[in-house]
Amino acid sequence: MGPDMGQGKAAGPPVTVIKPTRGWRIINWRELWEYRELLYFFIWRDIKVRYKQTVLGAAWAIIQPFFTMVVFSLFFGHLARLPSDGLPYPIFYYTALLPWMYFANALSSVTNTIVENQRVITKVYFPRIILPVSVVFSGLVDFGIAFTVLIGMMLFYGVFPTAAILAMPLFLLLAVVTALGVGLWLAALNAIYRDVRHVVPFLIQFWMFASPVAYSSSLIPEKWRVLYGLNPMAGVIEGFRWAVLGQGHPPTLLGVSVAAVLLVLAGGLFYFRKMEGTIADVV
Repeated sequence: MGPDMGQGKAAGPPVTVIKPTRGWRIINWRELWEYRELLYFFIWRDIKVRYKQTVLGAAWAIIQPFFTMVVFSLFFGHLARLPSDGLPYPIFYYTALLPWMYFANALSSVTNTIVENQRVITKVYFPRIILPVSVVFSGLVDFGIAFTVLIGMMLFYGVFPTAAILAMPLFLLLAVVTALGVGLWLAALNAIYRDVRHVVPFLIQFWMFASPVAYSSSLIPEKWRVLYGLNPMAGVIEGFRWAVLGQGHPPTLLGVSVAAVLLVLAGGLFYFRKMEGTIADVV
């Protein structure tokens, strides 16, 4: 008998069909889960590149906030005599600089991540949002290294955490979400308008003085508190001090800050998804 003509042909290689996203879904969670190993690769790559061929290596994560703390303690503390909520000036400033330095570095890196990875974007498909997410998470390594110095400083000054320390991850998460939300807007805009990266340093500098890094939030008049709460980093820094040190002011108007950052994040996700289909053409 001849070969069985009823048998199907041998299966060919799998075919993946890429279609544009539709509807109001801003994140394809299933797709992100399928590319989780690529996300891990980008995070690990960012960490290695940051410390590759450096003399001091991971010590840079400590040097920047530490010496900034020294300058703030000298000029804003001992010379200007700004209130520190009863805390030693070095502790007061360093605790605020930790989340701020993380946010500032993450925001600056996320802004440039699409342009810096243009060769990868134009050659292969993957969810573009993986790039800003990987940058935001890789910055947590620097935060963890710098946080060890804060532990030593707290032991030196005899400042010990209270039960409020359990809330610290929540304020760190708020800083992560803020950096991602604002960074998505700037990353998409920077892919189209390359001069956006020149605006970011000025934005970060202005934002720092609009946040309670060099001063206590108690200096803000009561009538301006609601407006001040629209700055999510004000809630992050104020809450981070309170959670870690167990002293100072508990975070006020935190709900306003959370609502503001969620609105920025949702807008950033929508705008980034809208530009995702054309980023490879304009980058």
